[in-house]
Amino acid sequence: MWTPILLSVKVAIVATFIAFITGTLIAYFLTKRSVPFKNFFETLIILLLILPPSVTGYILLYLFGKRGPLGMLLLENFHLQVVFTWGACVIASSVVALPLMYQNAKAAFLSVDPSYEKAARTLGSGEVKIFFTVLLPLSYPGIISGIALTFARALGEFGATLMVAGNIPNKTQTIPTAIYYAVQSGNSPLAQQLVVLMTVFSFLLIFLMNMYLKKKDFRL
Repeated sequence: MWTPILLSVKVAIVATFIAFITGTLIAYFLTKRSVPFKNFFETLIILLLILPPSVTGYILLYLFGKRGPLGMLLLENFHLQVVFTWGACVIASSVVALPLMYQNAKAAFLSVDPSYEKAARTLGSGEVKIFFTVLLPLSYPGIISGIALTFARALGEFGATLMVAGNIPNKTQTIPTAIYYAVQSGNSPLAQQLVVLMTVFSFLLIFLMNMYLKKKDFRL
């Protein structure tokens, strides 16, 4: 029981870090900078949120499979096989959770009064300094909520993970795939324990996040 739990936590932490960096930077460039084809890129990100996980998983399987463009590149040049490894779980969780981080970061950046950024530029601050000393601190509530929701989504990812990483015990079996396998094999007690664990943990995560933001007088 503990192996899929530990793997899920490890995958969720790494996936959340990747989605945080990627989603925050994309949100910054699409909201604060002039980017060609902005609507196209934003549509691609939102598409990941509405596509069925099995479709996302199939696309990832095609890209990172042994004969896929990225999979072949990694295998031939770095001798790395992504499919059916815990790294595939991370990729699937990162991709599926990315839109949540992006949406929260985007809303947070748009809520910042542009006059603060203009004042910083007037004082001679560069764009990088403004990002770290003005924009990020003022966007703190939205960033925190995005991280929490991204972690919860990554922890519960099932469809895309099953497609690209499979359900290999002690290797790629996460909590959601372990629940699926337990139900399929008739192990109802294990499935019930994992379901309760996931539900309670997700509830506590969102509950504590809301309590923290309210205590700080922040609003989502």
